[in-house]
Amino acid sequence: MSYYKIADLEQYFKHYKKSVREPRKFWSKIAEENFIWYQAWDKVFEFDMGKGDIKWFLNGKLNITKNCIDRHLSKRGDKTAIIFEPNNPSEEPQHISYNELYTRVSKTANVLKSLGVKKGDRVCIYLPMIPELAVTMLACARIGAIHSVIFAGFSDAAIRSRVEDCGAKVIVTSDGGFRGEKTIKTKEVVDKAIEGLSVVEKVLVVKRTNEPVAFNDKIDVWFDELYEAAEASNIAEIMDSEDPLFILYTSGSTGKPKGMVHTTAGYMIQTAYTFQNVFNYKEGDIFWCTADLGWVTGHSYILYGALLNGATTVIFEGIPTYPNPSRYWDIIDKYQVTHFYTAPTAIRSLMTNDYSYVTSHDLSSLRVLGSVGEPINEEAWHWFNDFVGKKRCPIVDTWWQTETGSIMISPLACITPTKPTYATLPIPGIQTVLMDDKNNEIQGNQVTGSLCVKFPWPSIARTIWGDHDRFVKTYFSDFPGTYFTGDNALRDEVGYYRITGRADDVVIVSGHNLGTAPIEDAINQHPAVAESAVVGFPHDIKGNALYAFISLKVEGSTRDRDNLKKEINQLIADHYGPIGKLDKIQFVDDLPKTRSGKILRRVLRSISLNQLDNFGDTSTMINPEVVATIIENRL
Repeated sequence: MSYYKIADLEQYFKHYKKSVREPRKFWSKIAEENFIWYQAWDKVFEFDMGKGDIKWFLNGKLNITKNCIDRHLSKRGDKTAIIFEPNNPSEEPQHISYNELYTRVSKTANVLKSLGVKKGDRVCIYLPMIPELAVTMLACARIGAIHSVIFAGFSDAAIRSRVEDCGAKVIVTSDGGFRGEKTIKTKEVVDKAIEGLSVVEKVLVVKRTNEPVAFNDKIDVWFDELYEAAEASNIAEIMDSEDPLFILYTSGSTGKPKGMVHTTAGYMIQTAYTFQNVFNYKEGDIFWCTADLGWVTGHSYILYGALLNGATTVIFEGIPTYPNPSRYWDIIDKYQVTHFYTAPTAIRSLMTNDYSYVTSHDLSSLRVLGSVGEPINEEAWHWFNDFVGKKRCPIVDTWWQTETGSIMISPLACITPTKPTYATLPIPGIQTVLMDDKNNEIQGNQVTGSLCVKFPWPSIARTIWGDHDRFVKTYFSDFPGTYFTGDNALRDEVGYYRITGRADDVVIVSGHNLGTAPIEDAINQHPAVAESAVVGFPHDIKGNALYAFISLKVEGSTRDRDNLKKEINQLIADHYGPIGKLDKIQFVDDLPKTRSGKILRRVLRSISLNQLDNFGDTSTMINPEVVATIIENRL
C-alpha cells in the first residue's frame, strides 16, 4: 500500500491510524517511494519534546531542488512550472517551463556563488511577487544557502532587525515593484535598512520598474549583468536532512520577531504530502495560491509543495481590486485555474463588490477552493461556496502555522465532508489533543481547550534562530510533553476541530499574525505617549483589526487628537509596517494594571469586544476605577 495518496474517507482513517501506531513505517515509506535521495537515512526520527530537540531522517542526504525541478525534466520538461501574472494586465505574462526554471535557478545559483555565498550563509530576499523571488529562493536551496524572505511591505526597521538577527551576507532586492496603482521603492527601503550595517556584503538588485535608484558601487550589484554572464547549469549541493532550508520570521506576543528555522527533508516531505492530499492534486491542474511568497503559505504551497508534485503554480504580482474588482476572476478564467487558495480577508473584501464581477466570469474550471490564514467566518464560507464554487467545489479550510511548516488540520478535498467554520480533521501524522489548564488531556468530543500536538511531525520548525531557549519556552513549556499551538479550539460531536482564537497576544489581521508587542513599541516611541496596549477586535473585512488604548504624558495631553492619531499610525508604518496600523485609537487616563505593574490586556480585550459582564479575576488590579472611564469612552 502506498501512503502518499489518499483515495477516500475509509483510506484516510486507515492511513491516520497507521501514522499514529507506526509513524516510522508510515513516513519512511512515503520518503522512500516519492523522493530522490543521495543517501538514505539511518533513523526515521528521534526527539525530546521537553528540550525541543527534534530530528527527522537522520543522516539522509538530498537537495530539495533536485526534487522540485531536476527529477521532472525527463517527463515534464516542457510543462509550465510557473505562470507569472503581472500587476498590470496589459503586460505580457510569463509561462516558465520546468526546463526554463532549471536554467534560471542554475544561473541565479551561480550568481550567488560569484558573490561569495556558500552553504550555510544566510541570504535575505526583499522582492515583490515576481519570478525572481521564487527563483532566488530555489537558487539558495540549490547551493545550500539559507534563505530568509522578508515580505516586501515591511519597513526598513523590520528589515534591519531581521538582517541583523540572522546575519545575512547578501540581500536580494529590486529597483522597485508594482502594487495596484502604486510603485513601491524597495531598493530605497533596503538602503535605509542597512545604513551602517557591516554584516551585509552585497545588495543584489533586480530590475523591475527601471526607475533610477541610488547605487553604491561598493555594495550594490545589478542582478541582470551577472545573470547574463552566469553558467546555465549548476550541480546541486548535497545537503543533510537536518540542514536548515530557510528562516522565516513570525511575530511573537513579546519581544522581537521569531526566526523560525525549517530544515530540508522533513519540510520537503510533508509539504509535498499535504499539497497532494489536502488539495486532491491531479496532473494537469493549475494551482493558484494568492498569498505572498514572503509568508509561509507562499513558501509551502505556491513554491515547494507545488513544484515537488510537478504542478503548475500561479504567481500574481498585483492586488484583487486592480484595475477593477474582477481581477481574481479574470485570472481564473484566463488560465483555467483549478485550485484557488486564498484568505478569508480577501473573500470578505470581494464580497463587498457587486456580485456581477464574479458571475460574469467562467469559473467552471475550478475544482477545489481553499481558505488560509485565519478561521473563515460562516457568511464568507457560504459566499465563497455559492458564488465562486457554485456549490460544486469543496472548500478546504486549512489550519496551520509558520511554525508547523505545513497544513495540520483540514478537510481533504473531495474526501472529507465539510462543515462551515470547521477545519475538520487532522492530517495523517498529526496527533492533535486538547488540554485543560491543569495540563490534562481532555477526552471525548463536544469539548474545548488549548490545542496541542503530542507527537512531532516532519515539517515542524526545529528552533528559533539563535535562541533555542525561547523556542522551548514558547512552544514546549506550557503543556510539557506536547507542542502548544497558542490557539484554543473546540472539538465537536464527531471529532471535527474549530479554532476559536489565539491564547496569547498575537492578533491575526488580514491573515497576517501581528505581534502586539512590537506595535506597542512603535507607538511608545511617540514623545507624547506614556504607554499603550494593543488588542484585536472583529472586523468585517480583515477578520480582526487593531484597537489601541493609549495614555499620554502630561505634555502630550493637550495635543490635537486627530493629528496625534495620524502621527502614531505613521510611526507604526515606519517602524513595523503599514499592516500594523490601528483602526481604533482610544486615549485613556491610565491603563488597568496589576499591583506588579502588568497591564491587564484581557480586560481591554473584553472591552474592545463589548463583553462587559465578566472580566475574570480582577483582585490584583491596582486601579479598578479606570475601567469604568474606559468603558464609558469606548469606540
